[in-house]
Amino acid sequence: MTQPDIALLLSVVDGVGTFAFALSGATLAIRKRFDIFGVLFLAFVVAVAGGVARDVLIGAVPPEAIARWHGFAIAMAGGLATFLAYPLVRLLSRPVMLLDAIGLALFAVTGAQKALAYGIDPVIAAVLGMISGIGGGMARDVLAGEVPFVLRTDLYAVAALAAGAIVALGSEMGVPPAWTMLLGASFCIFLRIMALFYGWRAPVSRWSRDHGPPA
Repeated sequence: MTQPDIALLLSVVDGVGTFAFALSGATLAIRKRFDIFGVLFLAFVVAVAGGVARDVLIGAVPPEAIARWHGFAIAMAGGLATFLAYPLVRLLSRPVMLLDAIGLALFAVTGAQKALAYGIDPVIAAVLGMISGIGGGMARDVLAGEVPFVLRTDLYAVAALAAGAIVALGSEMGVPPAWTMLLGASFCIFLRIMALFYGWRAPVSRWSRDHGPPA
């Protein structure tokens, strides 16, 4: 793929991920009884936080999410759609969780690919892909007064890191970015589905601060 093709692919995938995360942020805001400004604000923060963190870390400033109006417009559309049609969104809770998984996957693979395009080491590019994916979710939970989802045992950060790693490894092997991004995103979504519907979890320490080791 040529460089313009890669840039177009990243923009499209970023847009889809932005909308998915905006829905996720707005849904939590409504559950927390935020007003319309709070709903739109949280939708925007969730939609752009990961991408902003990624761009700042790789030196792509000003971050694309705030340098152009497109990300803002997509986030507002997702926030308004959720605010106006929340009963429908609530009925579609599982599809919304799937949208969050899609947003995580898309941001993770685009984050890793963009880091590689800026000459970042592949290992660090994979980590930056993870940060790009989980940044919005962490901001969402902190602002809404929740324990960040990424710190729990669900396969969230692990799934994002796996997606970034696949993109980075594929780049080292000379595989076209479109294929590695597709594979990485698919694997990330697979891990999240297994966690959501089949209870897959990351290991938890056998030690407890209060009770010591299990018998």
